[in-house]
Amino acid sequence: MSTLPAGYRTVDVPAERLAEFRGTDQLAFAGTPDPEIEKLLPFPIRQDRLMAVEGPDGAFAAVHGSYDFVMPVPGGEVACSGLTWVAVRPDHRRRGLLTSMIRTHVERSLDRGEPVSALFAAEAAIYGRFGYGSAADDVRLTLPRRAALRPVDGADALTVHLERVDQDRHGELVEDLYVRAGDGRPGWMPRATPALRARTVGDPPAWRHGNEPLLLVTVRDGEEVRGLALFARKESWGESGPDYTVKVRQASALDPAATYRLWSFLLDLDLTTTVETPMLPVDDALLQLLVTPRPSRRRTADNLWVRLLDLPAALTARRYAAPSDVVLEVTDALLPANAGRWRLAVDASGTADVSRTGADADVRLDVRELGALYLGGRSATALAAAGLVHGERTSLDGLTATFGSSLAPVCPWVF
Repeated sequence: MSTLPAGYRTVDVPAERLAEFRGTDQLAFAGTPDPEIEKLLPFPIRQDRLMAVEGPDGAFAAVHGSYDFVMPVPGGEVACSGLTWVAVRPDHRRRGLLTSMIRTHVERSLDRGEPVSALFAAEAAIYGRFGYGSAADDVRLTLPRRAALRPVDGADALTVHLERVDQDRHGELVEDLYVRAGDGRPGWMPRATPALRARTVGDPPAWRHGNEPLLLVTVRDGEEVRGLALFARKESWGESGPDYTVKVRQASALDPAATYRLWSFLLDLDLTTTVETPMLPVDDALLQLLVTPRPSRRRTADNLWVRLLDLPAALTARRYAAPSDVVLEVTDALLPANAGRWRLAVDASGTADVSRTGADADVRLDVRELGALYLGGRSATALAAAGLVHGERTSLDGLTATFGSSLAPVCPWVF
């Protein structure tokens, strides 16, 4: 654990100090305490995964927590420590508290047997210096009403049903469709706890920002649900009439016909003029179905950031797209155990053996870039073009093919 300034110490967060933990985060992020939200929705992080730094006065100066995820990776899954609620009070900045918390997070994650950490970065410039690599992107679209979709066989046989969301009745259904729709997609984090599932379908008035109460539309083949979306409309009237916006929180479908039927419904609601999608993978089916994407407004943003904590355990947890026998020379300023030369030997089944070696390196890179490659959404060749990875072109192209994923990685909800 890194040395803190005199008078500061790292502490666990007991239940009686949870309000102080939340208050520290709210002060850092300019948040507003809302007792109604706290009453309706349980706090989502386990008590034993909350940490804080006390200042000289005994009050919390900085806080962080983590989720115990099982993260899908190409061909498998890996125990992942999802770093979250990272905050330093404005009057305690520039004293090394964040660096100390990252080291605490890394040490505790390794002690729990979690070889990978992941996060969403509130400020993208921060976490690269701690070895987190930008491993995935997401796309958000603003589409005009009646944006045309290419036809899909079987869609006309499906029916839709609309109702208000009920947290108790719909939580399990929403999570089940979400997990099944993302089967095999790297980064598609399950919301495995009741507290996280409650937040998925939770609808406190403070979250609505002028929208109506949350709605659920299901797409059915007989009684079987094949797709669903959580959404709400926002009333607005312009000089020429109704100008409503549809904001979609989640859209999940199990096959092309259900995808077509779901988005056809969302894109043609009365009184509306625009539809805002949730975070989508960059290869989402909706992007392929649009007859023309040009009328849409498209925003691409960084999604998951990934940090390898135990390099050999992390690399052997996933499967690979092509055989390989490559020597990687890795630098890691935070975790020297990861640094050095590693032989990555991948057989025809995609299974990897990772071992120390004294052989000459084929590719040289920092653990940050290895984290960026980990989910299969980045190219070693492209990173080399930016001067971030080094090696001969044949080795770089081979590494890109080996690490590639047939599905673009994404986590469609922010943790």
